[in-house]
Amino acid sequence: MRFLVDANVSPRVAALLAAADHDAVAVRDVGLAAAPDDDILDWALTGDRVIVSHDTDFGTLLAARRQVKPSFILVRSSDPLTADDVAGLLLANLDSVAEDLGAGAIVTFARGRLRVRRLPLG
Repeated sequence: MRFLVDANVSPRVAALLAAADHDAVAVRDVGLAAAPDDDILDWALTGDRVIVSHDTDFGTLLAARRQVKPSFILVRSSDPLTADDVAGLLLANLDSVAEDLGAGAIVTFARGRLRVRRLPLG
């Protein structure tokens, strides 16, 4: 799977996903560290990448645009998660949501729960 890790998620997550044989890059590594969310969304769409972020704005943008891609993983937690925690959470659950992410979805990951909403929303 191909991932684009947003600026509000440690770039170490991209490295850990890449170490697990996924094609993963951080926004800072592709010149998008200060880019607006619209530009990040467009870049992910062009490269068929799943966005990984703590930022709910990507879901709002996808709903407003009525797009079916790119897929978006929203990582939520009431307590702080390390980069290792985030990568572990993703890697432990990717098989169960791979089909949804391939088709276009927003997947919310949190400790102990998982929510999938297929795109387009609304």
